[in-house]
Amino acid sequence: MPKFSVIIAAAGKGERFGGQEKKTLAKLDGRAVFLRTIERFVRRDDVCETILAVASEDTEALKKTYGANLGFMGVKLVEGGATRTDTVLAALSVVSGEAEFVAIHDAVRPCVSPEQIDAVFDEAGKTGAAILAAPIVGTIKRVSGAGVIEETVPRCDLYEAQTPQVFRKTVLEKAYANRDEDSEDATDDAQMVERFGHPVSVVISDGSNLKITTKPDLMIAGAILKARPNKPKPRFGAFDEAQW
Repeated sequence: MPKFSVIIAAAGKGERFGGQEKKTLAKLDGRAVFLRTIERFVRRDDVCETILAVASEDTEALKKTYGANLGFMGVKLVEGGATRTDTVLAALSVVSGEAEFVAIHDAVRPCVSPEQIDAVFDEAGKTGAAILAAPIVGTIKRVSGAGVIEETVPRCDLYEAQTPQVFRKTVLEKAYANRDEDSEDATDDAQMVERFGHPVSVVISDGSNLKITTKPDLMIAGAILKARPNKPKPRFGAFDEAQW
């Protein structure tokens, strides 16, 4: 069985979420969003490690509040950088030699299902690079700075990229080793691999793999999780209830 290292990217600023609380730390059914996301991966037999990459200003507070939980789950904690590429590069530097593949997942996508993870892991195993993505279903308008529609964009063949984005470790390492100044503007890791010249496969997903961006998304995420079949909640030691 191939082994996967999972990088949970949690260093974003989350400016659209509003308020003083970061969306990664917001409570979703009583537990921090990022912990719910980590739970999707830590009990999988094909995951050999989980790495949480956070903003440097959040590191000490997160260790103080959630250090026991992360320790029980065996999660590695690393400080991210100013951009997503810097953050992933920092996490890549501590990836285990046991891992053949690296999966990068947004800390604010706690609703990804085991079936979605299975599918994208399987496809990456075949092609070396695969992401989850959902077909665009709405009508897309290009709008000017003045708030006026400039054109209606055909949605045929348009997809919204999601995570996990999964790559053979050597492919991802080479893509980052060959990054340039334009790479700092990359908004996902597939873009880095595309620029490197390696084809990236798409595994069809849907809107249930929600990315929490604004406060109302928390309610939607809660509804998605409650609509799924009940499964025993994982527990990670005596500090479970005290910290969560």
